[in-house]
Amino acid sequence: MRVLVTGAASGLGAALVDAFTARGDTVLATDLSGAHVATATSPPDSSVVRRDLDVTSEDDWAAAVSWVQEQWGGLDVLVNNAGVAGGGRIELTSIEDWRWIFDVNLFGVVRGTRAFVPMLKAQGSGRIVNTASLAGLVHPPAMGSYNAVKAAVVAFTETCAHELAPWGVACTAVCPSYFRTNLMSSLRGGDEDLAAHMTKLVQDSPITAEEIAAAVLEGIDRGDELVVPDAPARAAVALKQADRAAYDAQMRATAARIREREA
Repeated sequence: MRVLVTGAASGLGAALVDAFTARGDTVLATDLSGAHVATATSPPDSSVVRRDLDVTSEDDWAAAVSWVQEQWGGLDVLVNNAGVAGGGRIELTSIEDWRWIFDVNLFGVVRGTRAFVPMLKAQGSGRIVNTASLAGLVHPPAMGSYNAVKAAVVAFTETCAHELAPWGVACTAVCPSYFRTNLMSSLRGGDEDLAAHMTKLVQDSPITAEEIAAAVLEGIDRGDELVVPDAPARAAVALKQADRAAYDAQMRATAARIREREA
């Protein structure tokens, strides 16, 4: 398959590049200018091409489409994986931070999808994979902007799955819980308490990016429209669906602990 991955320099993006190439796929691994040079884990290989792509730049997306058309003649899988971390208590998260996280995490996905949909429709095949988060399905307190943007990615992916199905184009949303990655290096906002808590959850997670990537590829191969790739994420979703009162009580208990730390 011919695959384009954004945010491919590290974390889940790098793990996805490795997983795709390990099974013989050809990958265009993209990231911000210069990032992949310093941190990419994939060894030099003819099956991996590395290219600068800022997901907030429509010009960069247009250039990526042109490259794919000229070099490959089409695309089988678009992985909109690039993202940043954010969140915080309502009064501590600035409108500027809300705009920033939406510009990268949602509009980056929208730009990429809009750029490649004409190609995918014309060829009558393909799959768009959007990295969301468990936060798109369950919504802990003090994570308003992150919950909202990831829920939007899930909703956008489902919408695209319905809209593009008549053209043979499929879509998948990926919703992992906390796993070990360097995502927290991008964390932005005025809530230091939340930042410390989220960073600890990521650092202490027993789940690796490679495990998430393997589950994503399995989901793609099955044709799943929603991939909840790890056991903690599946348990959280199951609790919300099966016992809403218990889920709400758990979330409010978390909010109560935040209030205790404020005192």
